[in-house]
Amino acid sequence: MKRKLAVVGAAGRMGGRIIAMAVESGKFTIVGAADAQGHPDLGKDAGLLAGVGPLNVPLSDSCPADPDVVIDFSLPEAAGNTLRHCMKNKIPLVMGTTGLGPEQQAVAAEAAKGIPLIYGTNMSVGMNVLFALVGKAAAMLGPDYDIEIVEQHHRFKKDAPSGSALTLAEQVCQATGRDYPDCLTHGRSGKDARRQPGTIGMHAVRAGDIVGIHSVICSTLGETVTLNHTAHSRDTFVQGALRAAEWLIDKDPGLYSMADVLGLK
Repeated sequence: MKRKLAVVGAAGRMGGRIIAMAVESGKFTIVGAADAQGHPDLGKDAGLLAGVGPLNVPLSDSCPADPDVVIDFSLPEAAGNTLRHCMKNKIPLVMGTTGLGPEQQAVAAEAAKGIPLIYGTNMSVGMNVLFALVGKAAAMLGPDYDIEIVEQHHRFKKDAPSGSALTLAEQVCQATGRDYPDCLTHGRSGKDARRQPGTIGMHAVRAGDIVGIHSVICSTLGETVTLNHTAHSRDTFVQGALRAAEWLIDKDPGLYSMADVLGLK
């Protein structure tokens, strides 16, 4: 049985790929495609915009009330509206939008009391395996290893550092007893910018069309261990989001993560 899916942020690059790959999977029927008020493509067929042929679903500035699940890859400022809509209509939600501030995170936590909700800074299966491994590696290597996180993304990405880089840092801090986020050093400059013991360096690169590269460098005198994840295309995030959406339907209310979806906990 195909599941009814609505996509928020449907006119964006990620939204379009979600629609296309959901249709191609044969597991979903697109029943809603939403984007911002005033978007120039409002009213156009979402399937044509996504390159998969007509779906008879026009791009709208609102989400329908009856899908089986919603996937949101929009902007942080729109996240609150999606959360409130899904709360009101008891719709499971996969929230892939990164850069949520404290207010939106609080709304998400409240929403999860009434609906099943997945919030993830990265939907890639491989990246979530790295999330599960990085803290263990840092703890095993011990305090003599300096830790630096370097994330690279395309020139259009707004938030920095990436949500995934911050999640990597959180995992390291939880496993090693560091104080997050106070231990983070965001870049370095000046005549005396030597690293301080116990800190984690955080560096953001924005260039060209890089999809996403995250490197965790653990280095001491004599050797370096580097854990790295490279996304070759946005499709890896879409595959994870669709897998999460299929898993989330019929779950009890609560705040879930990709680790739950993948059985990594």
